[in-house]
Amino acid sequence: MQDISKIRNIAIIGHGSCGKTSLAEAMLFTAGKINRLGKVDDGSSALDFEDEEVQRNISINTSFHNYSWKKHDVFLMDTPGDDNFINETFMATQVADAAVFIVGAVLGVKGQTIKFADFIVDRSLPSLIMINKLDRERADFTRTIDQINESLPLTPVILHVPIGEEENFKGLVDIMSNKAYLFDEKGSGSVIETEIPDDLADTVSRYRETLMEKVAETDDDLIEKFLEDGELSMDDLTAGLKQGVARGRIVPVCVGAATHNYGTTPLLDMINVTLPSPADRAPMMGVDTAGEPIERMPLADEKFSAQVFKTMADPYAGRLTLFRIYSGTLSGDSFYNASKKTEERFGHLFIPEGKEQRPIDNAGPGMIVAVAKLKETTTGDTLCDASAPIIYDELDVMSPVISFAITAAQGDEEKVFSSITRMLDEDLTLRLTREAQTGEVLLSGVGKVHLDVVGARIKRKFGVQMALSVPTIPYKETIRGTATVQGKHKKQSGGRGQFGDCTIEIAPNNGNGFEFEDKIVGGAIPQQYRPAVEKGIIEAMEKGVLAGYPVVDIKITLIDGSFHNVDSSEMAFKIAGSLAFKKGAQEAGLVLLEPFMDMTIMVGKEHVGDVMGDLNSRRGKVMGMDSANGREVINAQVPQSEVLLYAVDLTAMTGGLGKFTLAFSHYEEVPAQIADKIVAARTAA
Repeated sequence: MQDISKIRNIAIIGHGSCGKTSLAEAMLFTAGKINRLGKVDDGSSALDFEDEEVQRNISINTSFHNYSWKKHDVFLMDTPGDDNFINETFMATQVADAAVFIVGAVLGVKGQTIKFADFIVDRSLPSLIMINKLDRERADFTRTIDQINESLPLTPVILHVPIGEEENFKGLVDIMSNKAYLFDEKGSGSVIETEIPDDLADTVSRYRETLMEKVAETDDDLIEKFLEDGELSMDDLTAGLKQGVARGRIVPVCVGAATHNYGTTPLLDMINVTLPSPADRAPMMGVDTAGEPIERMPLADEKFSAQVFKTMADPYAGRLTLFRIYSGTLSGDSFYNASKKTEERFGHLFIPEGKEQRPIDNAGPGMIVAVAKLKETTTGDTLCDASAPIIYDELDVMSPVISFAITAAQGDEEKVFSSITRMLDEDLTLRLTREAQTGEVLLSGVGKVHLDVVGARIKRKFGVQMALSVPTIPYKETIRGTATVQGKHKKQSGGRGQFGDCTIEIAPNNGNGFEFEDKIVGGAIPQQYRPAVEKGIIEAMEKGVLAGYPVVDIKITLIDGSFHNVDSSEMAFKIAGSLAFKKGAQEAGLVLLEPFMDMTIMVGKEHVGDVMGDLNSRRGKVMGMDSANGREVINAQVPQSEVLLYAVDLTAMTGGLGKFTLAFSHYEEVPAQIADKIVAARTAA
């Protein structure tokens, strides 16, 4: 087993198109793990290998790999930057020990960048910033640093200063060692020491002074040394930097251009030097079988414990379960699933390496490993030694915010739904539900692109195709007044006829559903026919009167009627009840009801006005406002019909900074002019 102090477990995160996958590729190539520097744009990347990723030129899944660099073993997770797949990043940050946070030097800080910075802060995740794409036109190091300082809840300390700009970007100055390096133009990732350019001497001196100040501020002893000597030794600077990073007080900044493999060697060095090992992190807290708190130290000789954070569905290999080991050493062919209270056996233990898996005999703290074809284990489960059970808190999962109705080709319905069910294991942000009123099956996710990709995957993996459509709104009907009406069904066609006659009172029953009261006095309607009246009314309510939507919240009182000794029957009274209800509902004044949703919307102060105005245009009602974690929280109730695609609109309004949750609230009357249009459209259909 490797010395745990020389293991690193990192998530590579950043906004879309900042070059995360290209950088991960360059790191693997420079470290000698792969023998070819693949490219995202031509589909040759070792990390973006699924068909949907190659076609869209974006990361959709978190990919896993590892490399060795100067006696350190580093396990990396390359995460998506697109909002549609942000839960992949969210999950990775929950099991990583540290993050390499990429910011593109052309696009700078975007809405997604701020979201990911919030992940880092929320998780107290030690981080290192890599300013990438400094070789591109309009790349600007100083502007990007200013944006990081202004917009992110992080304290950057500059370790590398670029030599040259845009197409002339050719090297860097290492502030800690006070040395300059030129990049190998052949793309090997290596560097050649050179003199610090004269025009950067003052800048380097200023940054070095700032670096020492910020590192000293993280520790009282270092402050004393710095104040006494005016500087810190290299040993003090290195130790203070690592300690400050581990505590989340400072974030080192490196520079590079991943597609040319510029700056990769210094970055690999800084990952080893500044980011914590599993042994540097706090013990993992959990509970035992009695619910009492216990902890596991990140040591190889501790009792084994791990947590499943991802499940991948494969039509051939079955389910592949990935987990992060927190303590102990895993070997053999079984472990205990404390969450499911069952022993699980497995065939082989693997380290995932892109689309391949490398078999290993054992694994220890900090490692990301995988096993195939587990029977009971699902994402979030705690795996451990059966002799020392522990259960860790479940992983947080982002809630879906957009839903579409799904349909399949005739005869493929069962295959589509079974395929989606398998995808639910792989993607915890997906929800599959059935709307009872409309009969539609709804697939919910983070965005339209997210659901499109799910459709592409099940077509490729399982050979079935689904179609998405905007869901039907489950409107309902009710009444606002009262009426007393007679329903009479009489039919004579030779032989035995049909006769049923009832008189009912119909009234609103606000919020109390359907109520039927029998107030027949004497034998106006025999007892055996009265339930038929109620049954006829219930069936008519389900079919609706105004526009074919179910009628709700009414009270029916059966007060009179008549019958025929020969021609009366249950069917005749059922029809009579239905006729009476339809007539009475129209006389009582039918109205249309629509579902309202409770919304909690979180945005920055600068977007509050736009969001409030937009809510008003959607007939929304703002119920209150609050502040939390530097964000404005708007609580509102909005008609469901107005927010079916709100995820797309909020992203456009806030530049990707806004987020929201959605839950059913209540039904409310539709305004007359809108109701008329809904009824007309329904009638025309």
